Amino acid sequence: MRIALITPYLPAARNGNAHTAVRWARCLRAAGHRVRLALEWDGRAADLMVALHARRSAASIRRFAEAYPDRPLIVLLTGTDLYRDIQVDIPAQASLRLATRLVVLQERGLDELAPGLQAKARVIYQSAPRLQPAPRAKRHFEVGVVAHLREEKDPLRAAHAAARLPADSRIRVRHVGQALGPEWAAQAEQCAQAIPRWHWLGPRSHGETRRLIARSHLLVNSSRMEGGAFVLIEAITAGVPVLATRIPGNVGMLGVDYAGYFPVGDTAALAALMRRAETEPDFYARLQQQCAARAPLFEPARECAEIERLIDEVT
Repeated sequence: MRIALITPYLPAARNGNAHTAVRWARCLRAAGHRVRLALEWDGRAADLMVALHARRSAASIRRFAEAYPDRPLIVLLTGTDLYRDIQVDIPAQASLRLATRLVVLQERGLDELAPGLQAKARVIYQSAPRLQPAPRAKRHFEVGVVAHLREEKDPLRAAHAAARLPADSRIRVRHVGQALGPEWAAQAEQCAQAIPRWHWLGPRSHGETRRLIARSHLLVNSSRMEGGAFVLIEAITAGVPVLATRIPGNVGMLGVDYAGYFPVGDTAALAALMRRAETEPDFYARLQQQCAARAPLFEPARECAEIERLIDEVT
């Protein structure tokens, strides 16, 4: 089929939405479909549309539905969709109604939808290839953070937690991510000067970022809002346990009983968990075991099979 895949970010953006769009395009092409990846629908004929982001892609969703009211329209819901926009944004709400199927990226995403919308929603986990365990530093206990510097990510929480660690801690935090605004760059520079354990590396390529994750002993996700954080998948498939905020998007990825949660914005709780992971082998092993148990959810073959099953369902 001819498929229009609409995404608010193209691959060059190197963010979660861009990675999702690239993987869906790859799976769909592998199944024999012809896929056009674009920021907006240009009106070219298509047998089906897949649109990522109910709010940002709302105009393309509306125009496709008007042009082809009987053709399938699949809308993937992001974190800002689920946990903000669909509550207040009229175009985002219209996207939900117009969609033939909705896709959420983790199991708790269904909780945010009204019962009538849940009936046409499907859970499709994102995926990443498994990596062989990488050699890790012995002098330091490496903690990775991968997040662009913006409000939803609460990106400097690990820096502030590192500042609370005792002098004998071997923890070193390395943060990959672009400052989305001069005020974030200024804050990051201040943290880098004031907190010797915290190192801001700025933006890096996807390959460099994956290698940094794989060499880490631990990854921290401190987000206030997530639809299904891809960085958690990249850590788990590299054998790296994680600490994460107890928000629905993370619980839907890691499971309700995961031992590595901390409250949003709670610097002291994050610092305590980082210290436990560094100094308590049993606690660290528990995190590893729980992450390993979730890893089969994030297999690339599983994601592609679920996408193709969805396409078969709507056609």
